[in-house]
Amino acid sequence: MTVQLSLDDSDLAPVTEAGSGTMVFAPDLAYKRLSIVNVIFYGDPARGSDWVLIDAGLPTSKSAIIEAAESRFGRASRPSAIIMTHGHFDHAGSLEALAQHWDVPVYAHPVEFPYLNGQASYPPADPMVGGGAMALLSPLFPRSPFDVGNRLKALPADQGVPEMPGWKWLHTPGHAPGHISLWRESDRTLIAGDAIVTTGQESVYEVLTQKPEMHGPPRYLTPDWDEAERSVALLASLEPEVIITGHGRPVKGETMRARLKELSENFLSIAVPEGRRYAIDPAKPGKSNNDAYR
Repeated sequence: MTVQLSLDDSDLAPVTEAGSGTMVFAPDLAYKRLSIVNVIFYGDPARGSDWVLIDAGLPTSKSAIIEAAESRFGRASRPSAIIMTHGHFDHAGSLEALAQHWDVPVYAHPVEFPYLNGQASYPPADPMVGGGAMALLSPLFPRSPFDVGNRLKALPADQGVPEMPGWKWLHTPGHAPGHISLWRESDRTLIAGDAIVTTGQESVYEVLTQKPEMHGPPRYLTPDWDEAERSVALLASLEPEVIITGHGRPVKGETMRARLKELSENFLSIAVPEGRRYAIDPAKPGKSNNDAYR
């Protein structure tokens, strides 16, 4: 059974609707929920048309993402770059189509390259992690790699984020070997990808209701729980003020930080499926290093 670390509506970050279903939670940050997943837009329209897309939604998301981008940044606008937290189907589904449409570079951690350049498929999902129908259906989710060709670029080794001044990327593996999160120290804003999520993702009910809760990464697609635990500990140590994740609404404040700390300190009993320290494949690609590449 999934242990729930409850949050309530007072822990949600304030948002403003900005057209085409896009929700603004900071002057330069907005997100759009695409069925089961969020994509994030970085850039302040009041300061110009430069912007960055973070993740690329489902295979059916291209038109919705373009529409939301044009609503926020103007017709025929295009991003300076696409930053990928990781390459799972719900985060990279429209990546090839969008990268080609806009002809822009795609940045990711080098360890994630095989899943974005056509070389490797992710390991099978684990439907027996508990929680509901989403987990049971997970073996049907696409695993094949995407291929963005020569548009794929490595994130800088100094942890800077292209076209996002003031941000740094953090290697937060476990859910995927090259998974990254993005961190801005100045206002303590965290874009966590799926290293943590702020709503349950294992059941259809949780996905539909988006009840705010603090969770570890989606269980059915997390192959290395040791790495996932270290990644959550890293994120908790940041003591963020605002978090936006790949699934769920943005959250903020003291209670959110307390729940994240509780998740980190009790990760094995809260997040890891019973009997599955390694949910899929015990082979580990190496130790995490957040100061440089492995």
